[in-house]
Amino acid sequence: MSLSYSIPEMLACLLAADLRDGEELQVGVALPIPEAAVRLAHLMHGPNMELIFLGARMNVHHLEQIPMPAFGWDCRVVRWAESFSDRGHRFDQVKDWGRRVFFVGGIQVDPYGNTNLIGVGDQYTRLKFRGPGAVGTPSLTTHVGRYYIVLNSHTPRTFVPRCDFISSVGWGDGGPEGRSRLGLPGGGPKYCLTPLCVMDFTETEKRLRLVSLHPGVTLEQVRAQTGFELVVPPWIPITSPPCAEALRILRTRVDLAGALRT
Repeated sequence: MSLSYSIPEMLACLLAADLRDGEELQVGVALPIPEAAVRLAHLMHGPNMELIFLGARMNVHHLEQIPMPAFGWDCRVVRWAESFSDRGHRFDQVKDWGRRVFFVGGIQVDPYGNTNLIGVGDQYTRLKFRGPGAVGTPSLTTHVGRYYIVLNSHTPRTFVPRCDFISSVGWGDGGPEGRSRLGLPGGGPKYCLTPLCVMDFTETEKRLRLVSLHPGVTLEQVRAQTGFELVVPPWIPITSPPCAEALRILRTRVDLAGALRT
């Protein structure tokens, strides 16, 4: 199937549309789709959003272009920022966690959205594969109003019945009380986005549920690439394509180098 847009571009536009004006959007390193999404949302409908990259927070809605990557203290952004602070990483100074939105990846994800960035193996001292590490993700995913799981691959090695380690708790052992039983105050994960599909969590079990299939992807493909049984609704739509305006702004004001076009 020939598309006029890439799957990463589609996911960035989809994610941007779900972000609301006035929110604080925090993005870590090596997450190009969320980075593009928050910049796109800021330009399209979120002039009062605060963007937080690697601990630096800013409002740059008035800029003609918000190039990526431009993390933290990048002079291209900071010089012309309407506001800027290097204290966005100070968790003890966050006054309204409910307004903050976060994005997390994972080398493993289980049916309830628990994610693993630590590594793969039975013993943490002798890992078969070492991940990038949890860094600040446990604290942020514990407290933020909601967060999104965004993955670069969708394979049985990624979607596993049980994570070897958990760096970010999704819905624990399942159910709407899965987080509160552990004393976690935040809203938990909302969506899981992958190169094959979009998923959310069921209301009763808080188990991963298929929301839409990307163009050209079949249900059989998703099932074959998932290491556990997904909740599948009776009707599965195709993931909505990006609107022309969102795609134009993404390409001409955010992703100038075309990082998401491949």
